[in-house]
Amino acid sequence: MPPARKRTRTYDPARTRTAVLAQFGHLRQAVRTLDERQLALPTRLGDWTVRDLVAHLALAVASVGRALERDEPARPGLALLDYPSVTAAHAAAVAESSRELAEETFDLDALYARTEEELTRHLATAAHTRVLALRAGAMTLTDYLVTRTVELVVHTDDLNAAVPGLEIPCDRQALAAATRFLADALAARAPGGSTEVRIPPYAVVQCLEGPRHTRGTPPNVVETDPLTWLRLATGRLAWKDAVADAAVSASGERADLEGLLPLMT
Repeated sequence: MPPARKRTRTYDPARTRTAVLAQFGHLRQAVRTLDERQLALPTRLGDWTVRDLVAHLALAVASVGRALERDEPARPGLALLDYPSVTAAHAAAVAESSRELAEETFDLDALYARTEEELTRHLATAAHTRVLALRAGAMTLTDYLVTRTVELVVHTDDLNAAVPGLEIPCDRQALAAATRFLADALAARAPGGSTEVRIPPYAVVQCLEGPRHTRGTPPNVVETDPLTWLRLATGRLAWKDAVADAAVSASGERADLEGLLPLMT
């Protein structure tokens, strides 16, 4: 297992682009199989239907191209690890746009085909250091694509949970980027070295103030799998339920993360 992170993580631009395109491709293949009955099913996202969620994902991905078409800001103003803390302020506007698109779009397969083509075209020529003017703040293209992996992977899981029998795969690189990003966000929210959070095979971080261990097995350890971690970090799963169901292993008096989760919703 890799050592715990101590410095700001960097993401490979080419792999991140490929991951976003791959995961959206998986979603496109699934969306074209959904019938009207399935699209009308409820999701675990409040009053959103599957159709609303499918429309939201198209918007989340299309936002990359729209941002690339705007004038470029002079410099980035929003750090990647600050992104989770600013999303809630824009949730209502995002939800409204998603519902409007869902209501006005009959052919979702055509919407996804168009979105995929436009994303591929934009990413073919854009520099990874290109700064994007976004609702949440100015970010580099690669940083914003990391946030898109969270949108795509987490909502893929939402769709699989909503539609019986649906099994949309998760691209490994997309899952890795989303897991690492939200693990680092936890470490940024609660800096320290008393507790080690392990999410094999993708991430290990230290967090929470207190005695820092330097060798051997740390006294406070949290361990879980990537999908469980993403559900915890985005409010799909409560900490106490994950522990009770043995989806999370937590040992040590400082191994309780309940007060720090979710990191974003």
